[in-house]
Amino acid sequence: MILVTGGLGMIGAHTAAALVDRGHDVVVTAHRTTEVPSILDGRVTVENVDISDRDAFLALGDRHDIRDIVHLAGSIPEADPIEFFRRDTAGLLNALEAARSWEVGRFAVASSISVYTGRPEIPWTEDLDLPSADLPHAIVAFKKAVEPLTLFGLAGTGVHPVLLRIGSTWGPLMDPESPFNLIPPAVGALRRGEQPPALHADDGGDFGYAPDTGRAIALLMTADVLDHTVYNVSSGHRYTHRELAEALDAAFPETPVRLLEGRSTEPGGHPYLDISRLRAETGFTPEFDVAAAVADYVAWRSAHSR
Repeated sequence: MILVTGGLGMIGAHTAAALVDRGHDVVVTAHRTTEVPSILDGRVTVENVDISDRDAFLALGDRHDIRDIVHLAGSIPEADPIEFFRRDTAGLLNALEAARSWEVGRFAVASSISVYTGRPEIPWTEDLDLPSADLPHAIVAFKKAVEPLTLFGLAGTGVHPVLLRIGSTWGPLMDPESPFNLIPPAVGALRRGEQPPALHADDGGDFGYAPDTGRAIALLMTADVLDHTVYNVSSGHRYTHRELAEALDAAFPETPVRLLEGRSTEPGGHPYLDISRLRAETGFTPEFDVAAAVADYVAWRSAHSR
């Protein structure tokens, strides 16, 4: 059985669904969000557990034969980041302790594209050294700390750490008004017949659609052999807002998106993730480009609240 923490969230649910699709039994943890999405209904075991509670987390091993862990659970920082760091660090340490105690095979943990902040190279590859840089958000700071904590925590244990540097993922189950991605709020506005904010045509960047991201993580967890510990997880495609506007216009022709020429910032390419390593070791190929993802998401939102 594979444990997916945060398995009712956007990336967690799509990962759990992809693992089930590949024939695996999956248990997911839930805490603040307890509504089981339709893609998982009747397909996984749900445990309502606060993962920052060590005893509650370790007790999962008494109820389930857990052989691998995908640690995706996380929370949103308050104005003071200390409580966020304390809560999410406790969850990570409990997951690492469980991995060691249960002698699992693989322990995958969510890192982020943002750990590369400050690197001028495009695209970003896993072999780049991570620079010291001013970080834009407490979540970014935590993700950067996750990687060495995981590697040191599992060193010499026989558990294979898998650091998932996840790109700019969006899609079904994301907060429709999320501040972390402009596409769900834009779709929400267009569904209401409202005009979303204008887009600069040449802006854009990394692109990942949640079903593809979940499938990529599932492939990493089930590959016979992995040669590395760090993997970029995204589409490997740098999209532009021109592409996005065309896809939105196709879905909502009555309310064309306002498109401004050029860039909103200084010249130069927006960074994105190279996924050559992921492709080579798992055979992963994204199923969704921008147009297909927008069409799929619009159809999803016609029947679901998020």
